[in-house]
Amino acid sequence: MSRGLLLLMSVATGLAVSGNYFAQPLLGLIGRELGFGPTAAALVVTVAQVGYALGLILLVPLGDLMERRRLAVLLYAATAVFLLVSATAANGTVLLAGTALTALASVGAQVVVPFAVSLAAPAERGKVVGTVMTGLLLGLLLARTVSGALSEVGGWRTVYWVNAVLMALMAVLLRVFLPRLRGDGGGLSYPALLCSTVAMFRYEPLLRWRAGIGALSLASFSVLWTALTFLLVQSPYGWSESAIGLFGLVGAAGALTAAVAGRLADRGHVQIVTGAGTVLLVASWAAIAAGARSLVWLLIGVIVLDLAHQAVLNSTQNVIYALRPEARNRINSAFMTSFFIGGAVGSALTSVVWVRGGWAGVCVLGASLSAGTVLLWLLERITVGRRATESSKPSAHRGHDTQSATAAH
Repeated sequence: MSRGLLLLMSVATGLAVSGNYFAQPLLGLIGRELGFGPTAAALVVTVAQVGYALGLILLVPLGDLMERRRLAVLLYAATAVFLLVSATAANGTVLLAGTALTALASVGAQVVVPFAVSLAAPAERGKVVGTVMTGLLLGLLLARTVSGALSEVGGWRTVYWVNAVLMALMAVLLRVFLPRLRGDGGGLSYPALLCSTVAMFRYEPLLRWRAGIGALSLASFSVLWTALTFLLVQSPYGWSESAIGLFGLVGAAGALTAAVAGRLADRGHVQIVTGAGTVLLVASWAAIAAGARSLVWLLIGVIVLDLAHQAVLNSTQNVIYALRPEARNRINSAFMTSFFIGGAVGSALTSVVWVRGGWAGVCVLGASLSAGTVLLWLLERITVGRRATESSKPSAHRGHDTQSATAAH
């Protein structure tokens, strides 16, 4: 894969997911114009994550069935159209509908990621995943910064207009520069394809463990970024939307670790990266809790949490992409669906906990979810170690699950 093509795919993933996060620093502004309260405003974030999860399970598996370039281009073009719905929303219902449809189509990013993996040589798969995911994560995080700045210039709707134009442009560029790549679904019907996607959880124990770890990690991540807006608009901070958006620059520092984690995975250190990431997730919440009154501690906590989350995600993707190359889109669909459902649950819980427990309650919630990632990783290591021991014993019949677990680790 050329560097130019890898850069294009990285930028494409970032632009695709950014539309799902524009609203986070603008919840107060959108709420005032469209008549939202804090709890209802948080639904914009939740709806985006639920819509993305539906797209992951319903659309991403098509990459194993359809010609992948065509699928990616169609999804990017549809995202541009749905962004226009949000840009012209006259009330909260239309905005929520536009947000859900945009999120549904924006899973084109998750068609591009396994596309890049399929084009990469096995020895550089970790680096390619890390590079493409760096683009995706920068898009996710910098969306807050860009949306805050653009809202100061032309209001919150300007963000959606600009992204719609960029997504339309990206659809054209992908059509021109991506190679054609047929799926390996073997002529499956669409219902059979969806059933096969769900069945991956049954046949791949590593996918089950990693889906749980990923879901809890994104839930913790979403708790922070959903509640952060509510913290920063009140005393002692009292920040504007554009100032809140600048926190995306802080989170972007964490996204840069994705490439480093990918290179470590290529060198065989994927488990060290995962374990360290889960522990740091828990530790970050101590600093975040102190951030209620201290900007320095808040900055430290946000940076550490983002570093940890990206390390967990990238190392996990390197594990699951090694399981079944011929079903990579279905594996990705199954994992990412669980991943973003975790994010949606985290956002939904945050809106409730914030009202009842404030920042302290939010920090307890985030730390508890992070602790769950450590527990699941330890249980995975124990289970995989036991399977590896059993597989080393002479046996005339070894199950597919054992072979997959050993190969991936």
